[in-house]
Amino acid sequence: MKNILYKLFLLGLLFTVSCKKNITSLNVNPNRPLVVSSESLFANATVNLSDLMAHTNVNYNNFRLFVQYWTETIYRDETRYNLNQRSITDRWWATLYRDILRDLVESSQQVDKEGLNAAEAKNRKAINELLKVYSYYVLISSFGDVPYSEALNIENIQPKYDKASDIFAAQVVNLNAALASFDVSGGAYGGADFILNDDVAGWVKFGNSLKMRMGMLIADSDPATAKTMVEQAAPNVILDNTENIQMHFLSAPPNTNPVWEDLIQSGRHDFVAAKPFVDSLKAKNDPRLASFFDAALTPGKGFVGQNPGSRASFNDFSAPSSKVSDPTSPFFYFDFAEMEFYKAEAVERGFSVGGTAQEHYNNAITASIEEWGGTPVEAAAYLAQPSVNYLTAAGDYKEKIGVQSWIALYNRGYDAWTQWRRLDWPKLNLPTGAAPNFADDETPQVIVRLSYPVIEQNLNKVNYDAASAAIGKDRKTQKLWFDKF
Repeated sequence: MKNILYKLFLLGLLFTVSCKKNITSLNVNPNRPLVVSSESLFANATVNLSDLMAHTNVNYNNFRLFVQYWTETIYRDETRYNLNQRSITDRWWATLYRDILRDLVESSQQVDKEGLNAAEAKNRKAINELLKVYSYYVLISSFGDVPYSEALNIENIQPKYDKASDIFAAQVVNLNAALASFDVSGGAYGGADFILNDDVAGWVKFGNSLKMRMGMLIADSDPATAKTMVEQAAPNVILDNTENIQMHFLSAPPNTNPVWEDLIQSGRHDFVAAKPFVDSLKAKNDPRLASFFDAALTPGKGFVGQNPGSRASFNDFSAPSSKVSDPTSPFFYFDFAEMEFYKAEAVERGFSVGGTAQEHYNNAITASIEEWGGTPVEAAAYLAQPSVNYLTAAGDYKEKIGVQSWIALYNRGYDAWTQWRRLDWPKLNLPTGAAPNFADDETPQVIVRLSYPVIEQNLNKVNYDAASAAIGKDRKTQKLWFDKF
């Protein structure tokens, strides 16, 4: 009887509670909100993008190896272009589409629902658009043709691939529209902006600097469009080192420099300096050498690099410097040196950007040396050397600018790889042991493209096959549409 009365009491209690309160709210997890703010989505996208571009983690980012800044010590697959074993291209692709572009699209959708003032809403959308353009620029300059018009649709898991040149043209339109929509009198993301700290005018600089970079990307494949883009952007890009655009990392995890996480926090000794880069720095008495690398731990070795692809004892070769691996060391999206190298090249190509090629070349090198802690005196002495001086250095403008921008873009592997593919300087040799990673009918050469992800080959095969045929073949030696020479 007591048991029956107890059950009746519980039923009555539940009835009373259900009448007073809708307990369906218990099904809602407060740690997984159904609606995420535009600030949170934007912040997540910028952190993911910055980490992706800055990483040294071989599962994602191997571009420092491709341009032979670094080489691996024991496990050398990535230096030798064996990228499928770790599904590296799958991760690069997925991070850009899923963790960056998708968040930026959803952030813009949320802006319209948040009751922001007109200026703030416009600026948020414009910043999102700049980062979307940046992300698609990375995708098409990595792979070539990729999904675009049918991308980011969860209902379509087999999107078609669009031509890279068409995607590029669409991004130019989007970039120009975003730049035209900024209202610098208003704010944007406030404290959620980890890159420019809500400096809307700085985002305008970001957009124009991106426009300059994209214009120079197609300088050989579409010189008329390149000229228009570069001439429009040139007056509005970064104009000195104080305007450099960078992701600011913090001293404590989880918001630290990914290089610190990969090299110091992990306790691993996976990377040392590559011989071609160190030898070039030493031959030119480059004052940045000690900022780029530490001397080898073995006494008497000094600054020394290993041949890319060859096994290396960590202590016998120079490692990336403590400056590079500091937890607060920033990732640079754009800097003054890069813009000045573009302007030097633009002058040589007949674009109207003002000044002479030599002036911009000198400005670029000086800016880079000072950015890495050098002095104007050191920069002047470096530029005075016949091997560096623009009037006496070896080769044509592509060789002079190519070699010096290779040095200045150190630790920005992706940007350096893209610049190297455009200008074809310096001349890099195939890493030791790379030949077995090429197809039987493929001439081994330094990698110029990422092959499509394996998951695309398996789950989107019809569109993958069409894209592969359209670009030539899905190979790491297949030059992309912008890479004409």
